[in-house]
Amino acid sequence: MSEVVVGDDGLSRPVWASVDPMLRDYYDTEWGMPVRDERGVFERLTLEAFQSGLSWATILRKRPAFRAAFADFSPDAVATFGDADVERLLSDAGIVRNRAKVLATIQNARATLALREDPEGDLAAYVWSFQPARTPQPRTLSDVPTTSDESLALSKGLKRKGFAFVGPTTMFALMEAIGIVDTHVVDSHRRGSSGVWPA
Repeated sequence: MSEVVVGDDGLSRPVWASVDPMLRDYYDTEWGMPVRDERGVFERLTLEAFQSGLSWATILRKRPAFRAAFADFSPDAVATFGDADVERLLSDAGIVRNRAKVLATIQNARATLALREDPEGDLAAYVWSFQPARTPQPRTLSDVPTTSDESLALSKGLKRKGFAFVGPTTMFALMEAIGIVDTHVVDSHRRGSSGVWPA
C-alpha cells in the first residue's frame, strides 16, 4: 500500500509533507531538486549536520536565522570565523546552539576552500561524483534507505579531506536533499521531477 496523501490541490505527497504548510512547500519546491553550486551544497551539508538528532522541521524553521548567522553560508566568510564568532553563534537563540556543530561548520568551510585546489573538483563537484548508477524506488516510507554504499564512500572521502559531522546517514540525507538520489515514493507527484532520474 502506498503511503501518500492526496491534498486539496489533488497532488499526492507522503504523510510528512502533507500537513505542515512549511514542510509541504519545501517538499513541493526544493527537496530533491538538483543543487550543483558550492555555496548551495555547503548550506545543505551544514543544515543536515545540525539536523542530526533533531526534526527537519526545526531546522527549516530556523533556516533564515542560520543564513544570517553564517554569512548566507559563504564558505569564504565562514572560514574566517574565530573565537568571537563562535561565542556569538552560541548565544544566538535563532539557531541550534551546539558547540561541536558550530566548530564543525567552520572547519568544513575551511575544508571547502581547500577542496577548490583538489583535482577532484570543488565541494559540489566532489559530492556529485558519488551519484549512484541507480536510485531507490520506494513504494512506502519504510522502503526508503537511510544509507547507501555511495553515502558511506562520500562520508569517508569527506572525512579524509578534513570535514566533520559527515557520517553516512547524514550524507545520504544530503544526497536526497540535493537530488543525487530520488527517494520520493513512486506515487508522489514529485517522483522524477528533478530531471536527474526518470519517474
